[in-house]
Amino acid sequence: MAKNEANSALKIIPLGGLHEIGKNTCVFEYDDEIILLDAGLAFPTEAMHGVNIVLPDTTYLRENNHKIKGMIVTHGHEDHIGGIAFHLKQFDIPVIYGPRLALAMLEGKLEEAGVRDRTELRTVRPRDVVRFGKSFVVEYIRNTHSIADSFTVAINTPVGVVIHTGDFKIDHTPVDGEHFDLQRLAEHGEKGVLCLMSDSTNSEVPGFTPSERSVYPNLERIFMQTPGRLFVTTFASSVHRINMTLQLAQKYNRVVAVVGRSMLNLIAHARNLGYIKCEDNLLQPLHAVRNIPEDRVLILTTGSQGEPMSAMTRIANKEHPHIRIRQGDTVVFSANPIPGNTIAVVNTIDKLMMQGANVIYGREKGIHVSGHGCQEDQKLMMALTRPKYFLPIHGEHRMLVKHSQTAQSVGIPAENMVIINNGDVIELTEDSMKIAGKVPSGIELVDTSSSGMVSSKVLQERQRMASEGIVTIAAAIDWSGKLMAKPEIHLRGVVTSIERSLLQKWVQQRIEEILTVRWSEFSNPGFESEQSEMDWGGLQGMLERELQRSIRKELQCQPSVTLLMQIPDEPPVKVATDGRRRRTRTAAQVAS
Repeated sequence: MAKNEANSALKIIPLGGLHEIGKNTCVFEYDDEIILLDAGLAFPTEAMHGVNIVLPDTTYLRENNHKIKGMIVTHGHEDHIGGIAFHLKQFDIPVIYGPRLALAMLEGKLEEAGVRDRTELRTVRPRDVVRFGKSFVVEYIRNTHSIADSFTVAINTPVGVVIHTGDFKIDHTPVDGEHFDLQRLAEHGEKGVLCLMSDSTNSEVPGFTPSERSVYPNLERIFMQTPGRLFVTTFASSVHRINMTLQLAQKYNRVVAVVGRSMLNLIAHARNLGYIKCEDNLLQPLHAVRNIPEDRVLILTTGSQGEPMSAMTRIANKEHPHIRIRQGDTVVFSANPIPGNTIAVVNTIDKLMMQGANVIYGREKGIHVSGHGCQEDQKLMMALTRPKYFLPIHGEHRMLVKHSQTAQSVGIPAENMVIINNGDVIELTEDSMKIAGKVPSGIELVDTSSSGMVSSKVLQERQRMASEGIVTIAAAIDWSGKLMAKPEIHLRGVVTSIERSLLQKWVQQRIEEILTVRWSEFSNPGFESEQSEMDWGGLQGMLERELQRSIRKELQCQPSVTLLMQIPDEPPVKVATDGRRRRTRTAAQVAS
């Protein structure tokens, strides 16, 4: 593009994917135009009770909605496209460009969320060039990764070319024959790359990442040696791994039942697009394989990461409605645990073994390779692109640090790189790169209903209930501010040495004390006004707060306290000084 006459800076603002694994989301801004690169999700920690997915804070995008020109999608993994349907409910994305497989998967997500009409989806192929507004021209460059149809992008801006690698490794023998377009990377390097933003996931691992094809002979050995039913679990999006597994099933005369919605959807899209090729009769519904000899059955499932609701986890917990592990079954975990999932995975493996399964897992078995480049892959990326500035992305803090050290080892000056945080605003010009501010960053939580965001207050309440329990008090109060019966108290998850009868008596006394002192604040016994004579809502809120404070002090813990307050249906009839009978009214009655 033409040299920048106004000397404006390109702003690069990562909203997710730094100092963490997941929710990869990056903003590129020049003057009054914004483009987005990917919009991923992450999965909740054990402390995020009831949370389904984790998204980056998108306050900045909501506030700058009018600037957004479109989105670049690099590939179809959930940590790169999983947040798009949620974002479209909050701000506009006029057009989304991406690979065929990623957009096929995305279209289903958008239709399910009811936002398909909020954007335009346009597919791209290798070396396609697309324009966004006046400031951005983006070229898609084929790379190799653990999912088919994956891309690196060259973003042409008024200040220079920025290469964003996306997720990548350099696989010289790709399963689908789609080679990394290293020639095009080198051509950009010859012309001049201003900044390289590169995947840091395996920056701690020396050497090259092995080819996906290296898994095939090890999987084949298992097919040859397994006498009974064979289960294989892997990432639902691992198209190449799934394709090899189906090829082996065909070769060794096994019928395949696919279990898990995400894997069923992925296989359907991949077959339609030609990334998975197999005969129709190879795939059979689960009920159809029950009458087939066990040595001819392969069950392909989700759940390689121990996800609570996945097929393999439910099988291990004996909760799956149609599958039970039998003595002699063989289960293959063709995936390594991602950070944070190790405990869930080993627990699943233990449960399967206890039920009689022969479980094959672990790096030394050679049944999984990473989709991310190691140190030598990263060095080759730098050597081809020869960037002036360098930003390590996509990884936890130690990974970013190690990647920057690798960059220095190949000659990129330390002063020409920076380790950034989510929300940092990077200002990039032809002659400088610096952190120039910060935008709101953090997380947005979506609950299991997938219908709304979980506020920090709600999450804190859930955490408190999980750690300290909940106290529920039911109390009936009459129009004179007296208890009509002894209050009922229920404890859930609360540890206390106080006997329930004594605690109930103490709570009754405390309610009576509070009512005696503060009843007049919420009642008005006068007859002159036709307005509400009793603020029951205010009284309930005050009682609940006071009881919570008192109970926490008495029990020496922090349970959540909920008051269920019962009041009389009809207000009392009173006789005024003039002899007329008047009935006091509640606020609801006045309103009606």
